[in-house]
Amino acid sequence: MSSWSFLTFILFSLSCLISSLSNTPNNGISVELIHRDSPKSPFYQPSENNYQRIANAMKRSINHVKVFYKDSLTNYPRTTVIPDKGEYLMIYFVGTPPIKLYGIVDTGSDIVWFQCQPCKQCYKQTTNIFDPSKSSSYKDLLCSSKQCTSVDFSSCSKYNYCEYTINYVDGTVSKGNIGVETLTLNSTTGSSFSFPNFVIGCGHNNTMSFQGRNSGVVGIGGGPISLLTQLTSSIGGKFSYCLGPSMSNSTSKLNFGNAAVVSGPGVVSTTLVKKSPPIFYFVSLNAFSVGNKIIGFSKPQVEGNFIIDSGTTLTTLPSDIYKNVESTLVALVKLNRVKDPNKILSLCYSDKSNKYVFPKITAHFKGAGVWLNSTSTFIPVANGVVCLAFAPSQDGIGVFGNLAQQNLLVGYDLQRNIVSFKPSNCTKL
Repeated sequence: MSSWSFLTFILFSLSCLISSLSNTPNNGISVELIHRDSPKSPFYQPSENNYQRIANAMKRSINHVKVFYKDSLTNYPRTTVIPDKGEYLMIYFVGTPPIKLYGIVDTGSDIVWFQCQPCKQCYKQTTNIFDPSKSSSYKDLLCSSKQCTSVDFSSCSKYNYCEYTINYVDGTVSKGNIGVETLTLNSTTGSSFSFPNFVIGCGHNNTMSFQGRNSGVVGIGGGPISLLTQLTSSIGGKFSYCLGPSMSNSTSKLNFGNAAVVSGPGVVSTTLVKKSPPIFYFVSLNAFSVGNKIIGFSKPQVEGNFIIDSGTTLTTLPSDIYKNVESTLVALVKLNRVKDPNKILSLCYSDKSNKYVFPKITAHFKGAGVWLNSTSTFIPVANGVVCLAFAPSQDGIGVFGNLAQQNLLVGYDLQRNIVSFKPSNCTKL
């Protein structure tokens, strides 16, 4: 599943959805992000070792990237991110009185949906399934509502209520009503902030290939009813995250509003490129460098040739860039090459000491050189075996995955249309 997938936007303001700024503190909101492999996650499998978890994350990443090429860039507006392959979960609350839910955070999805009673078909989840009849703040939307007509995956029931259907490529399906409900976020500061009349998908018919413990998906893409778009007027179009090590006991944070401002020494910024489909976060990659060698493209590139995604584990590069990055590393790294026991990654080495200093790798986005931590570029896949956490892409669209983003504070300003990066120790933020 996509993660921490974990990034172009439609700044579509639905002013009737969010009450006002009075509910949002001056210093913004920060909520915890839980990696699916963390001991704090409901997905956590204690019987697996860290190498098995890494292998599973890489397999999820490969499948997720295939989705980008097969569906996401050609058949929009179908939601195409595979929910049970997501990497990060967020706890949030819906209803009056509020019910606790686990949502899979996805930068490539554009709706907040969760399972609802009455269930024609629902999968198992750890928390109670939401029952809209027991919430005093829930309301189904009519087909004529602006919120309903703003999305392309909606339809009209015989009773004139707005419905949605989302099909995922792994066979996962969610069908139900589009309604409005009060959504509540608990900040890491201990405060709670509620947003009434928030557009949600109330799924009455849901199947998931993995019997997940999640309640559904929290879409933070650029579509008109994603979490971020609906909160835009309250958070000033700003959000950020800092992803720590995936299997540690520490949690990462998703920040909104003033809490999401990325500033200070070491900050670099690049422009977000608006292009279709708008649910994805596109930036322009000019080159990669390994050590002092800059590796550019063999052909001219279009703007927005790279997607930032917290739901994808691996970073994928256009094939010509990947080939040159790999060959440059082969010439510089003085370790014995070995094969990936998982048969996923191409460039692997024997490093039994786990102390080898690998060459510095930098992603050169337009106007922003982002240095990647060596612990995020070469990862342990077996005892004494480390592999480059990059893979070649299929159709020239690169993806900046969540491993490469670890220990980077990544901030988005949708009003200024930029994304910023700052080297950080994410376990201490």
